[in-house]
Amino acid sequence: MSLLIVREIKERTEAFFNSKGVPDARLDTDALIAHVLGLKRLELYLDLDRPLTENQLTVLRPLVRRRANREPLQYILGTVEFYGMELRVDSRALIPRHETEELVDQVVKQLHEAPEKILDLGTGSGALALAFARKYPKAQIDAVDVSSSALSLARENAESLDLESRIQFYQGSWFDPLDQDVNQYDLIVSNPPYLTQKEMSTAEPEVTDHEPHGALLAGVDGLDAIRVILKKGGDFLKQNGLLALETGIEQQAELDALSKKANLKGQCIYDLSGHPRFYFVVKS
Repeated sequence: MSLLIVREIKERTEAFFNSKGVPDARLDTDALIAHVLGLKRLELYLDLDRPLTENQLTVLRPLVRRRANREPLQYILGTVEFYGMELRVDSRALIPRHETEELVDQVVKQLHEAPEKILDLGTGSGALALAFARKYPKAQIDAVDVSSSALSLARENAESLDLESRIQFYQGSWFDPLDQDVNQYDLIVSNPPYLTQKEMSTAEPEVTDHEPHGALLAGVDGLDAIRVILKKGGDFLKQNGLLALETGIEQQAELDALSKKANLKGQCIYDLSGHPRFYFVVKS
């Protein structure tokens, strides 16, 4: 029996993914085949007539089925690139997005000097805490998450990047594990849940069926978590400290009102797509 070659596997897998409504069927097909063969995507196209062994097909088939069931590609591959780092990802935490990389860039632009103490609220995979640990090597960093499983993933990422000595992890809801008399920060960052119930109900299956809902959904209006952060954030910021949030793109009026109620003044920061994606508050 002749072995199937890369070209044939690509055609069959793309067609199968398209029949299941998988977005980016071609890219995901390439990613899975390249993963199994230990190649980069470009290398795959340089060797389309390469046959796959039966052992390689045995490894590939369940991965294809998982993607056809709309499990996120990042969970299947087990890693994601974030701000120049390779992070482990799985269903314990939200997949870091490109927008959150933009949040890091926007914070760096805003800060005039390196922060000494940083807090990452709802750390998930640890993406923000780890990015800032690398960006500011002298900073002390605390990371909080209510999920013990998410914290275990964040610790694994910190260890794999040799940054575990730089970050103190706390389990609890937002500021609850922290003492405001001891824990005062130059920078507080968070990518909190901000989807509304309506947005969650219309999201893709990759989100609704596989990613942790607690990291996405924040009540009917998507503001439950942000209300807590803005209400208490000022108590944990040093003078002139920055609170930087990733938020929903239609929440500006509500964010301004919540800041005003907390005696803070904030502003929306636009992402590269021109959406008011981030909200920055400086304690003056």
